[in-house]
Amino acid sequence: MNTLLPIETRNTVLLKMATLLEQERAAIITINKADLEAYNGNDISMYDRLKVDNFKVDEMIKSVTHLAAQEDPVGIERFSFKHDNGMQVYNKTASFGTILIIYESRPDVTVEAAGIAFKSGNKILLKGGKESLKSNLKIVELWHQALQANDASTEWVEYLQFNRAETQAFLEKPTQKVDLIVPRGGEKLIAFVKKHATCPVIISGRGNNFVYVHKEADQQIALDIIINAKTTKISACNALDKILIDKNLPNKDAFIKSLILKLKKFDIEIFGDKSISKYEGVETIPSNDIWYEEFLDYKIAVAEIDSNEDAIAMINKYSGGHSSSIITKNNEVAKTFMENVDTAAVYHNASTRFTDGGQLGLGGELAISTDKLHQRGPIGLQHLVTNKWYIFGNGQTRN
Repeated sequence: MNTLLPIETRNTVLLKMATLLEQERAAIITINKADLEAYNGNDISMYDRLKVDNFKVDEMIKSVTHLAAQEDPVGIERFSFKHDNGMQVYNKTASFGTILIIYESRPDVTVEAAGIAFKSGNKILLKGGKESLKSNLKIVELWHQALQANDASTEWVEYLQFNRAETQAFLEKPTQKVDLIVPRGGEKLIAFVKKHATCPVIISGRGNNFVYVHKEADQQIALDIIINAKTTKISACNALDKILIDKNLPNKDAFIKSLILKLKKFDIEIFGDKSISKYEGVETIPSNDIWYEEFLDYKIAVAEIDSNEDAIAMINKYSGGHSSSIITKNNEVAKTFMENVDTAAVYHNASTRFTDGGQLGLGGELAISTDKLHQRGPIGLQHLVTNKWYIFGNGQTRN
């Protein structure tokens, strides 16, 4: 196990990484182009996540710079107690140890996840997808330069060049101690990790996010939010997939026609239930299984719903537990919705696209957890710690 580095060293490594990312910006983008050219899949979300451009490099730099400015999450006192026998008891945050993240396609995760793990005193094992190998190896090379420049071991950030069989073997019988695994990708990847892992796993699960347009909605706000949540980043797990429209919405017909028109401008394929599929440009939902599906594509499903209670029930049945939003002017209705919808993030009159560590004040995220233990939603710097009890005595024994 690596000895915890002083916070000053951790911060200096992060700032050095920011400098190297800027210096090597052109090289990273050029190497990434080779990964893009070699990608032969037809998954548009995978391709979008794979691509590194100047904006993505800017975001990488911003991520490590922000992490360097944050307080040390290790050693924070959570609880203290003075025992009757004179012992002083403390509970403090402590690093997990070694974290394995298995992810697909996204070279920016190689920066953000490693940065968050390292800042919180953890060693990180990175297992990226073969489609982003060249980009990932270049970024890991920069991590090693940043560590060596500060006399820190390159073991803090390790890249695992494993194929599927080797990954399975490592999950079942790790050749080094692993304290936590985070799979970040599609449902097949998550199922694979859950099946074979022998240590705790935090699931960064599917999106399949819902927006409920309540009968007291501001309809322009509803249209703006739906278009933003669906179209700004098709490949994001916080993108919108399902729309529920209150059957008692005033001027419902005009609203639905306007919604269809706006979605069609972005070439969104629209599926509707019986009441929605009668509109031109809407296909009939093939089966109820579509409500379980995360699209990550230019598709959306729309249904009419009878009430707030029915919207809550439908979301709790079908959603991925990620994000949901209610559009209404009625604060009491919104409160009921937000308290009873079982998703990691609940919104009132806002886009689901904000479910992101940077947007929610964490400065970045290792993943977005749809589990309830030990962290739900974006997993930031302050969540990549466990805790430890410190007890100070002067000879106390228990009767």
